[in-house]
Amino acid sequence: MTEPATVGIADLVARAHALLRQAELEGDRAVIGVVGAPGAGKSTLVDALLAALAAAPPAGAGPDWVAHLPMDGFHLADAQLDRLGRRDRKGAPDTFDARGYAAALRRARTEQDHTVFVPGFERELEQPIAAALAVRPEARLVLTEGNYLLLGADGDPDHLAQGWGEVRDLLDETWYVAVPDAVRRERLVARHVRFGKSPAAAAAWVDEVDEPNARLVGAGRDRADLVVPLP
Repeated sequence: MTEPATVGIADLVARAHALLRQAELEGDRAVIGVVGAPGAGKSTLVDALLAALAAAPPAGAGPDWVAHLPMDGFHLADAQLDRLGRRDRKGAPDTFDARGYAAALRRARTEQDHTVFVPGFERELEQPIAAALAVRPEARLVLTEGNYLLLGADGDPDHLAQGWGEVRDLLDETWYVAVPDAVRRERLVARHVRFGKSPAAAAAWVDEVDEPNARLVGAGRDRADLVVPLP
């Protein structure tokens, strides 16, 4: 793993192109995973990358050469969380369909002659939305992001049982987004307030749910291929 002091969008675009060339030698699409703790800014970085990559396609490709497959689309719906008694810690590893996510990544890598539909996540509803996104046949690179892309890579039996151990082998590289903890926590509290929690309830949720998950994600930092520091 490398930990440069700074990594710009142009650096990441160049790295993505290099990974694509290697993947295509093996007959696959390239799949890059952006991983980090809750509130690290993964989605913001991926949005910027999607725009930059669409504007810089490889020879012979159009702007749809890059596709998006977020882990958040594999949140279990609230109805399932209620059934399982897990809604009070929504966002923990066992509140996702990890095997479904791995299966979608596998399809996105290898099924190149037809569209692969994948779920998105509606933040205002806090619910997954089926077939909200698509990996179209012309896509040659897939970006995915989420908290738990490296979970299970250390052989932890609980996370392997949940299916997370399948994910890392489906990614050409993982890029870990690192921000100061105080900044990340402030963003999380503000996000929860924006979507309906009181400031006190938002701070309590961060302490009781988000921060334990953040420590779990942070334990995998050394298994990432690249650390992307953000302010």
